[in-house]
Order: sequence, then C-alpha cells, then structure tokens
Amino acid sequence: MQYLVSVIFDQPGLATPDEAAAIDVFNDQLVAEGHWVFAGGLASPSTATVIDNRGGEAMFTDGPFVETKEFIAGFWIIEAADLDVALKLAAEGSKACNRKVEVRPFL
Repeated sequence: MQYLVSVIFDQPGLATPDEAAAIDVFNDQLVAEGHWVFAGGLASPSTATVIDNRGGEAMFTDGPFVETKEFIAGFWIIEAADLDVALKLAAEGSKACNRKVEVRPFL
C-alpha cells in the first residue's frame, strides 16, 4: 500500500545542511529497503497559485488557499506493507528532517 508522508513546517526556508544530510541518509534507507516511491521539497506557500474552475471561468489566485501558520514543506510517497510500517518510517522521516509529518494512505 502507498502512503503520503507530508512534511509540515511553520517557517519558510530550506533545510539546514545537517537536516539535508540526514534526509539524504533517510532517502537512501527508503530506497535500500524497497519503500521509496517518490519524494520532493516544495517552494514556500507565497509561490502558490490556487485555481478554481468550478464555475464558468477559471479563477487564479496568488498564495495559499488558506491562511495558516503551518504548511506542507515537502513530502514522501512510500510503499509499506501496512500502517504500522508506514508510521515507523514516518517517525524516522520526522527525525531526519526535524519537522512534524502527517501520514495518509492513498485510496
């Protein structure tokens, strides 16, 4: 089963060099153990564009879709046998990137 592990942060900016190195080690572990599917970091929320095309014309709005102190700074998509394995991996990812994470299964 695949899971989305969202990295949650409250400050714009990149990982420190130590955090980046720990993330690289964690990513290598995910690959070696067969859990790696895809991962990526995201630019700051100020770079976001929200598109609403539910009406007759698409509306484009700069910035995040909600005002919040926390935002998704990056993510991993992992393959895990079950939620317990996904949670264990997410805990390791949280430690590596020094940020909170959220785990959600794909439908």
